[in-house]
Amino acid sequence: MVDIARDARWGRTAEGAGEDPYLGSLIAAARVRGFQGKDLSDPLTIAACVKHFVAYGAAEGGRDYNTVDISEYELRNTYLPPFKAALDAGSASIMSSFNELNGIPATANMKVMRDILRDEWGYTGVVISDWQNIMEMTEHGYTRDNAHAGELAIKAGTDMDMMAEIYLKELPKLVKTGKLDVKYIDESVRRVLWLKYKLGLFDNPYRYSNVRNEKKEVRSKENLQAAFEVAQRSIVLLKNENNLLPLTNSTKKIAVIGPLADNKADMNGTWSFFGEAQHPVSFLEGIKKYAKGAQVTYAQGCELYSDSKAKFNEAVAAAQNADVVIMAIGESAVMNGEGASRAEVALPGVQLDLVKAIHATGKPIIALVSSGRALELSWLDENIPGILATWSLGSEAGNAVGSVLYGAYNPAGKLPVSFPRAVGQLPIYYNQKNTGRPYTGTHAEPGEERVYKSRYRDVPNTALYPFGYGLSYTTFKYDNLKLDKKSFRPGEPLQVSIDVTNTGKYAGEEVVQIYTRDLVGSITRPVKELKKFQKLHFKPGEKKTVTFAINADDLAFWRADLTYGFEPGDFKVFVGPNSRDTQEAAFTLVTEDSI
Repeated sequence: MVDIARDARWGRTAEGAGEDPYLGSLIAAARVRGFQGKDLSDPLTIAACVKHFVAYGAAEGGRDYNTVDISEYELRNTYLPPFKAALDAGSASIMSSFNELNGIPATANMKVMRDILRDEWGYTGVVISDWQNIMEMTEHGYTRDNAHAGELAIKAGTDMDMMAEIYLKELPKLVKTGKLDVKYIDESVRRVLWLKYKLGLFDNPYRYSNVRNEKKEVRSKENLQAAFEVAQRSIVLLKNENNLLPLTNSTKKIAVIGPLADNKADMNGTWSFFGEAQHPVSFLEGIKKYAKGAQVTYAQGCELYSDSKAKFNEAVAAAQNADVVIMAIGESAVMNGEGASRAEVALPGVQLDLVKAIHATGKPIIALVSSGRALELSWLDENIPGILATWSLGSEAGNAVGSVLYGAYNPAGKLPVSFPRAVGQLPIYYNQKNTGRPYTGTHAEPGEERVYKSRYRDVPNTALYPFGYGLSYTTFKYDNLKLDKKSFRPGEPLQVSIDVTNTGKYAGEEVVQIYTRDLVGSITRPVKELKKFQKLHFKPGEKKTVTFAINADDLAFWRADLTYGFEPGDFKVFVGPNSRDTQEAAFTLVTEDSI
């Protein structure tokens, strides 16, 4: 799933790579390479299918399957890049999306399916519909009946009909009556058979049904180790007031509280139908493993699907007898994913009330927040000293969390999405436009009631935790931002460097990020755009000069005349640990025409 997701209400945010087209493109290409390897006939590979083509992540109101109406500039600059990157990496197939795009359901949208995908990009692979979405075009009000839907879908280049059986039942009749040229069927059959040939299925139709491989690979030692490392690297430290973390063996009494604490099944996350509930390591198990010599007490506190507070007293009692409280809270596996849009992206049920009851004991609290999306965590940010975004960490969830809580692994994850201060900010994303009346304050102060700027009266425009944000147990100092020149021409890179120093006492990794802003464009440009990043390891006290090369092509975009390229002019460059906390400098891109 390579859809760009800017609205946390959309449940399918959980499946993708977040809000940024550049990062999304890198991850899309990497996933294709990981699935497909170098040879599709290798039985340890699989044919990738990128979805959902296209702009599904822009559904109105964050409501799944909903309408999308956006300009071609937005389509090309934001939503198409990850798909192009995936296809350039060799993706064998692509899936059409449920949504309509600018009035035409994507499955039969000639603009994107034929003009862009087939003709402009030259894609010759397989296109498959999403589940029954050819049939759903009639529900959209775009087709008269199933026959009409099948005709328009195959003419648009959708090769396979998932689950609706419209192609099976209607296409033969359409050909016989002369309403459909058989060439469209020939094109699709050829593409499907060619993929089967590349997969080696004509040589051995059971190539991918290997019992010995299944027994060898599923839950192997090597794969569980990989799952452990992926889970560790996915954890994002959001807050660590007074260096509460990492915990040490001096903490003798720990209370582990919350509906996700002694919970295995929900660690698997959304789309985990075949993930067996008994396998994942729970947070409670992982904490007990790493809390050597400590007394660990557990209380559920509340349930995920009930508003009952009957278990609060037990949880409060456990907290009162502890040195530190670890609260495992957030969403269950099915509270995000397909069909799981939420109008309120706060903690579900009475979980926030439980947190407040535990907070009233005065005990230090570490919150483990599991979710498939950005949640509204404003109260936690104001009141809870330690917060970790733990997402859906999978089989090794508890071990990964335990290793991070006790400092066996220093967290270095960064957010791929912006966390809102309030649900009313959604959609929220760092690479927004500036507007003609930008506002950089917080909220209406006395005397500011009639400030006519683009703002909210009650919360700042900014995210609670911005894109690219994530703390470490150590600290990093950024200084001495330098450009090797004030202006440059195409073909001669601009060198941007900055000194980064580990000023803390722990070794750690840092993701150094570089953003640019095009100050004047033929269409208005975002306030910041991620261009590159480097992940580096630092020893305590170590300083490194980090250098990025910015080329003219890095500044290209789809322009007002719908051509792709760069434009000369003035720019800003920003370098820092996230999209908010940056140092900046200015430069100019010069071309022969601009002199």
